[in-house]
Amino acid sequence: MIKVAIVESRRTTREVLRSIIELSSEFECVAVCQTAEDALEVLPRRAPAVVLMDIQLPAKSGIECVAELKMLMPHVLVIMVTADEDPDQIFAALRAGASGYLLKRSAPEELLTAIREVGRGGAPLSREVARKVFQYFRNQSSFSGELETLTVREKYVLELVAFGLSNKEIATRLDVSTDTVRFHLKRIYLKLHVRSRTEAAIKFCGR
Repeated sequence: MIKVAIVESRRTTREVLRSIIELSSEFECVAVCQTAEDALEVLPRRAPAVVLMDIQLPAKSGIECVAELKMLMPHVLVIMVTADEDPDQIFAALRAGASGYLLKRSAPEELLTAIREVGRGGAPLSREVARKVFQYFRNQSSFSGELETLTVREKYVLELVAFGLSNKEIATRLDVSTDTVRFHLKRIYLKLHVRSRTEAAIKFCGR
């Protein structure tokens, strides 16, 4: 069972998200926090695998919370669940360490699918959000040159990452070890000037 935590300032939204999680037999809601400060104190003790995080929190923002939480819990996976579609906020959240970005109007099944996907190493994005980030990268003339620096094998690995495959699934597809996949990813991150598989996937999809 996947342990999930919620960080959301609005009571109604907290209860809706909690209900969605608890109605599924796959997930367990281990913590519900109203502020970033509460989350930074509570979540390291509750040890969730996935955190659903709003951006607009009182005092310290959700983006700041992600960055600090990743320092305390490097392996925790964070999905932003917010009404904010501002590209600057989206990229700030991804740079801070978020692994996905959903809008609050997303259907319950989309939310549950995103939790499953991020647990497999994917990078879930709402369609509206994906369109915004893809359009951004289409306007970046430098990326085509960066992509050409990748080897044929690295391009294939990047394509599989963009399709949401985990390191283990990529290793099986390529008939190599997961260590080899991690080596390829490190080289890809270096060449594309990104820090995570989420950013790499977005760059590939927006090429």
